[in-house]
Amino acid sequence: MNKIELLAPAGSLEKAKIAFLYGADAIYAGTSKLSLRTRAEMGSDDLKDTIEYAHSIGKKAYVAMNIYARDEEYDEIIEQTKILKELKPDAIIIADGGIVDIVKKYAPEIPIHISTQANIVSSHSANFWRKNGASRVILARELHKSHIKSIIDNTPEDFETEIFVHGAICFGYSGRCYLSNYLANRSSNLGDCAQSCRWEYNVYVEENKKPGALMPVEYDEKGTYIFSSKDLCLMNELPEIIDMGVASLKIEGRLKTTYYLATVINAYRHAIDAYYENPENWNAKPYFNELLKTKTRGITTFYFNDKDNQDIQDYSGVQKNIEWEHGAVVINTDEKGITTLEIKNRLQLGDLLEIILPNKIKPHEYIIDNMYDYETNEKIEFVNPGVQGQKVKIRLPIEVEEGYIIRRKR
Repeated sequence: MNKIELLAPAGSLEKAKIAFLYGADAIYAGTSKLSLRTRAEMGSDDLKDTIEYAHSIGKKAYVAMNIYARDEEYDEIIEQTKILKELKPDAIIIADGGIVDIVKKYAPEIPIHISTQANIVSSHSANFWRKNGASRVILARELHKSHIKSIIDNTPEDFETEIFVHGAICFGYSGRCYLSNYLANRSSNLGDCAQSCRWEYNVYVEENKKPGALMPVEYDEKGTYIFSSKDLCLMNELPEIIDMGVASLKIEGRLKTTYYLATVINAYRHAIDAYYENPENWNAKPYFNELLKTKTRGITTFYFNDKDNQDIQDYSGVQKNIEWEHGAVVINTDEKGITTLEIKNRLQLGDLLEIILPNKIKPHEYIIDNMYDYETNEKIEFVNPGVQGQKVKIRLPIEVEEGYIIRRKR
């Protein structure tokens, strides 16, 4: 059995490089208009560079064209498919059967992965897509583990399954939501979601005998964000997922920060490797604890363990795990051992930092005891990210490389 793939989001070339640095086997990116994250930063040139970079280091890059397309959009889809034929991604992620036909016609050599937007919840549906050219299906996020196992057991051995294991969950069924289009005229199914399910709402009821007389429904402090789901986390379930034969573990978040990506990808990379090396003594705790250093809306296993799970909503609207934040990213280190950082939040002497190390699950702790102005090299006590690309020089206690992410204790 092949080792399970760790698949990470990449909303830009920079994020793709961070994903690979911290252990992703593959990344998924979107075209600027034809994927479900039109506000990601991946333009055509970035997409080309990202695919080339992935292949240069022996990794994979998948490209999403997973909108539900209208007839007037097919000329652009055909042109984009022709471009992708030249760029040679390792697969195209598709939800719409019409787009599947276009890719089969204009780029038949590129594998097709069927998006979670297609709501695949059975082996019958998975086999339908296999017969129509797919090599992988990305299963709906609402599935219980028994359903995932049934799909794997009832599809050909060389037909791959991919599941989401970490990140935000849409309120709509497998991401097919119409709330954003209704409230903000921004269609989720065309890649322009306004995340309306995260908004705060006031709810009113109308008595049948008094039409138009709206009365507010009273909520306590946990009763306002009525559509917002907790974030998915299946770290503890990793052994079951690997053993049942899932081909790829997908992390959600093309719009997430590089700090989020580094933390989450690093945790899952080490957790996967540790399980393969010593499954009998595998313990989720050190990896799960790392995940808790990223902001969440709370954690849920969704329906993976319990088909009737009711603990999936976050009614508070308050972010959890806010003790840590993105501190800086390493740019380079000179011959004197002085490292230049691009700062992401205010840094000052005495701050506790953690350097996230790609080759270790445990970060390196460091209390700032020196900082130097980037332009003058004079000693300074603090630095603010007041301008884009603000930099600072610092002598770190360990060797670091370009792209290393540093978190700061708030």
